[in-house]
Amino acid sequence: MPRRHKSKSHARRKRHEVQGDTQEAQASAAAAPKEECPSSHSSAPQGSPASSPAAGDGQELQGAMAPSSPDAGPSCAGSDEGAQGPEEASAGASQAAPSTQSTRKDPLARKARILVEFLLEKYTKQEPITQNALMKIVSRKYRQHFPEVLSTARERMELVFGLEMKEVDRRGNIYTLIRKLNLGGNDCQRDEGALPKSRLLMVLLGVIFMNGNLATEEEIWEFLSMLGIYAGRRHCIFGEPRRLITKDLVQKEYLNYRQVPNSDLPRYEFLWGPRACAEISKMKVLEVLAKFHGRVPSSFPDLYDEALRDQAERAGRRRAARAPTMAEASAPSRAKSYSSSHI
Repeated sequence: MPRRHKSKSHARRKRHEVQGDTQEAQASAAAAPKEECPSSHSSAPQGSPASSPAAGDGQELQGAMAPSSPDAGPSCAGSDEGAQGPEEASAGASQAAPSTQSTRKDPLARKARILVEFLLEKYTKQEPITQNALMKIVSRKYRQHFPEVLSTARERMELVFGLEMKEVDRRGNIYTLIRKLNLGGNDCQRDEGALPKSRLLMVLLGVIFMNGNLATEEEIWEFLSMLGIYAGRRHCIFGEPRRLITKDLVQKEYLNYRQVPNSDLPRYEFLWGPRACAEISKMKVLEVLAKFHGRVPSSFPDLYDEALRDQAERAGRRRAARAPTMAEASAPSRAKSYSSSHI
C-alpha cells in the first residue's frame, strides 16, 4: 500500500478513537448527576420492619408531598455553619437534600413550599405581606393556580406553625400573620412558645403513622424539607430542628428515636413515644394529616381503619380503668342498704 494511503487510514482510525472517547466521556458526564441525588427509598436501611397494611395509603400521601431542595427559594432559616456537634455531623444521610424528581412532577407543591418560607420570613421580621409579592413568587406561568397554591400555603402555616393569615387592608390587599389557638385534643404543650412545637409534633406523628408506624430519619427530613425545615439549619420558629426532634421531643417521650437494627452503617428511625401513645389518638393525627393534604380521613381507608381500631382499643381501656372505681363507689351504698334492711 502506498505511504499516502497508509497515513490517511491511520488518521481515520485516530479520529474514530477520539470520537469514541468523547462519546464515552459525554455519557459518563450525563450519568454523573444521577448518582448525586439518590432517592430516600434507595437509601432505606436494611433490616427495617415490613410496613403495616396502611402502606398503600402512605405511598399515596408520600406521592402528594413532593419535597424540594433547600435552595429552591427564600428561607427564614439562617445557616448554622460551624454550629454542628459530633451528633449532627454523624448523621450524613439525613443532611443530604432530598430527591428533586417528585418536585419536577409537581411544581405547584414547590411553589407552596416557597410561599411558606416567604411567609415565615415576613412573620419573623414583622413585615406586612402584599398580594403582589405573593403573586410574584408563584410567577406568571402558574398565575391561574395562585388561589390553590396560596390556600395550600395558608393551610400549612396554620397546621404546622400555628399562624393564620389575616387581611388587614382590603383595598391594598395587605395581610399579616397572627397566632392561632392550640389544636383541639392535643394538650401536650400548653405555653405559647411551645404551641408551634406541638403542631409540628402532630405532623411528625402523622409521617410515622403513614409509614407503617415507623419512619426512617431520611423519610422524616424529606417531609420536613417541604416546610423549609432542614437538619443543621436554624429555623426562625423551631430553633435547631435536629435537637428538637432527636432530643427535646424524645426526652419528653413523645418520640422514640433509635438506631436501625442490623444496619451496616449507623442509621436511625422514629416511632411514637409512650407519652404520644397515651395522650394522642391515631384518628386525631390522621385528621391533621388529611387536612394537610386537603383531604378527609376516610379518603385513606387503610389508615382510617387502623385509626378506628385504635379508637376502639382506647375506649375499651377507659372502660376497664373506670370499672374498679365504679365498683368501689357502689360498695358503700350496698353496705348501707344491707345494714338498713337489718335494723
